[in-house]
Amino acid sequence: MSEKPTFEENLNHLEQIVTELEKGNVPLEQALEQFKQGVALSHDLQVKLTGAEKTLAKMMKDDDTTEQFEAPKDDTDGKEE
Repeated sequence: MSEKPTFEENLNHLEQIVTELEKGNVPLEQALEQFKQGVALSHDLQVKLTGAEKTLAKMMKDDDTTEQFEAPKDDTDGKEE
């Protein structure tokens, strides 16, 4: 079983896809597949960012001090799709 890529790895992969597509040297079929991959990566990254924002908001009190709290576990870890 392979490890799930990190946020940073997914972001780097998305940047590589965008760079290749911007060059315009990719055959149409490959460009469409890369675009689909990019949309999926973008969605996953947005979900993770939204989750991180919610976690930080829960940790911060009104007086800008932090409170101790256990981070939620990712439900998708360890599951095969």
